[in-house]
Amino acid sequence: MTTQTLQAETKAPTSGVVELSTVSRWYGNVVAVNDISMTLNPGVTGLLGPNGAGKTTVLHMMAGFLAPSKGAVTIDGKPTWRNPAVYRDLGLVTERESVHGYLTAGQFVTACAKMQKLPDPAAAARRALEQVEMTGAADRRIETFSKGMRQRTRVAAALVHEPRVLLLDEPFNGMDPRQRMHMMELLHRLGDNGHTILFSSHILEEVEQVAGLVQVIVAGRLAASGDYRRIRRLMTNRPHVFAVRSSDDRRLAVALIAEKSVAGIEIEATGMTVRAADYGNFTRVLPRIALDQGIRLQQVVPSDESLESVFSYLLEG
Repeated sequence: MTTQTLQAETKAPTSGVVELSTVSRWYGNVVAVNDISMTLNPGVTGLLGPNGAGKTTVLHMMAGFLAPSKGAVTIDGKPTWRNPAVYRDLGLVTERESVHGYLTAGQFVTACAKMQKLPDPAAAARRALEQVEMTGAADRRIETFSKGMRQRTRVAAALVHEPRVLLLDEPFNGMDPRQRMHMMELLHRLGDNGHTILFSSHILEEVEQVAGLVQVIVAGRLAASGDYRRIRRLMTNRPHVFAVRSSDDRRLAVALIAEKSVAGIEIEATGMTVRAADYGNFTRVLPRIALDQGIRLQQVVPSDESLESVFSYLLEG
């Protein structure tokens, strides 16, 4: 990585707050987005939801492609709808491809730099292509690329003007495992350096690996917002599941079952599964009980705090 590229990646924007205030969008009698409010600050946020939940509609309103039927969408307090100036601070990768195949990657990204009226479009294009590891293919026509290479070229075009806000709709489509890992690392770096990044996905693993915060949309409504582990712990109507291993599982199970915070215990050859009605109380009493019984705890792992568990619970609800 060159010094020039490193400087580009570490250039911290001064703001980049995206805000939706009681936003709805409907098409005739069909409500696609229903009364959503959210604030996106610098960092990486995942927009999660099943297909048809309204994720793309939300992204398009943030990007100024769609007007909200109700409410307001702003970036740093400025409306995104009918405000071309917002694109100086915004980079967008849509789910559907819109790339002219007869252009080379270098030509396409340079054209985007020229539209942003950058002082040195060619240098900006080289920098952006290097960020996504496409320098070696800069002179190849896009029509010869794999889907993952086309996707990375489109990300380079969105990054060429170093926007404070980056919106990505299913950004990992078509990428192989190595490409996905590199893209995840790039998004982490940008988020850590003050860029506001929102990416949508229906693949839980992608969101879990990249985003510290999630916005979960179900049937056009915002079902949950925040750190998904914290969201899970606030679901007090569902028992919390722990995988526990100790020096004496059976004796520990006998002692635990008397606790009010324990809803059930299953013992297996590899350890035991404990269902706790109260996350906080269980994590406090478990070490005390083990100490009192002279039992050594070898493993205590929450086994249903994955994003997949949270998402399935929200869908059921």
